[in-house]
Amino acid sequence: MRLILIKHTGENNVKKNLHPEYRPVVFRDRSAGTAFLTRSTRTSDETVEHEGATYPVVDVDVSSASHPFWTGRGRVVDSEGRVEAFRRRYGSGR
Repeated sequence: MRLILIKHTGENNVKKNLHPEYRPVVFRDRSAGTAFLTRSTRTSDETVEHEGATYPVVDVDVSSASHPFWTGRGRVVDSEGRVEAFRRRYGSGR
């Protein structure tokens, strides 16, 4: 096995302005009346006061506070099954 040593020159070869800025952003779910602060690259012209500071705010349609899976308020869409519905609609096929 050969070991190759590379001398570090101290130069930073990372490309500038390649990635968007990663900063604190408030995500707001108006249907549930909740908001939470996290870090994101999303941008917004709208701001909101949250916990004593001003942050950009992004409105979302669904969050864990309003999604039926997380809230337990889900509904059963397919209670009789697809096969039974097909047979009822089109006959047994025999």
